[in-house]
Amino acid sequence: SASGASVVAIDNKIAQAMDLVKSHLMYAVREEVEVLKEHIKELYERNSVLERENAVLKSLANSEQLGKLSNQLNTQRLSTTPSPPAWGEAEHPRVAA
Repeated sequence: SASGASVVAIDNKIAQAMDLVKSHLMYAVREEVEVLKEHIKELYERNSVLERENAVLKSLANSEQLGKLSNQLNTQRLSTTPSPPAWGEAEHPRVAA
């Protein structure tokens, strides 16, 4: 009977520890979600500013300048586009320990 009570006490301690871990993890996740929401909000606002700036610059530029810019952007995209990994190559290279 005493060993049965001991097992129940241990089980209760384990359950309490698991609840503590769960609540800590939930708190940490909620905190991280709030940080990410704020970061997304800042990026959205920055994107809006850049879109407005872009619209103003486009309105001030002539068609020759826009054509040159378009060619430059296409050239940059082609030179910075990563090539797909070779067949059999790992998606994530291993880091030496």
